[in-house]
Amino acid sequence: MYTTTDERGILNNYANEPKMYYAAYPSVEQQRRYAFQAGVAILFVTTIVLVALGVS
Repeated sequence: MYTTTDERGILNNYANEPKMYYAAYPSVEQQRRYAFQAGVAILFVTTIVLVALGVS
């Protein structure tokens, strides 16, 4: 951890900054997985909304 002290003796701690990197574009397999997860999420939310409407 990087620490500095000012003229009044107050300590100031700085966190270590991680190295920056560029994100890689998702592969076709990952894109299919994301699409499947989106479909499941839409189905789940729709089911919850329909159940809530049915109960009320």
